[in-house]
Amino acid sequence: MGASDMDHMEHHAHGETGHGHHDGPAPADWPMAAQATLHCLTGCAIGEILGMAIGTALAWHNVPTMILAIVLAFVFGYSLTMRGVLRAGLDLRSALRVALAADTVSIIVMELADNGTILLFPGAMDATLADALFWLSLALSFAVAFVITTPVNKWMIGRGKGHAVVHQYH
Repeated sequence: MGASDMDHMEHHAHGETGHGHHDGPAPADWPMAAQATLHCLTGCAIGEILGMAIGTALAWHNVPTMILAIVLAFVFGYSLTMRGVLRAGLDLRSALRVALAADTVSIIVMELADNGTILLFPGAMDATLADALFWLSLALSFAVAFVITTPVNKWMIGRGKGHAVVHQYH
């Protein structure tokens, strides 16, 4: 008996047929992770842009503006997920639990990445809505957040966490 025959027999002994029938979560692929990240980024971007625009328009200092942007990123990120699972028939409390489980880590990573990028981008924190620098730094921060968050989402989905908990409601 060769090594591959032994491996095949071992899979059968553990209840696995080797034909893709596994008890654990399905492995996540990059397109699935990218889709989950884009979903998260959409909610975060709406909140970030709104928060930065409000804070900048009201001439708030950097810290309160950033806090507002982060809070709104979480609100809109969770809201987009909740909208989908509420349409699938979940009650409000269950939908909130699914959104928290699906999005919290992704939003945290995304917020750290995009706000860190803005903090490091020279002059970005002092730019106003009329400045191209404001919009350029914001767009760059979202691109950086996408690149950093996608592998995190891939890892989480592959373990049955993050956006994997939402897929059963689609």
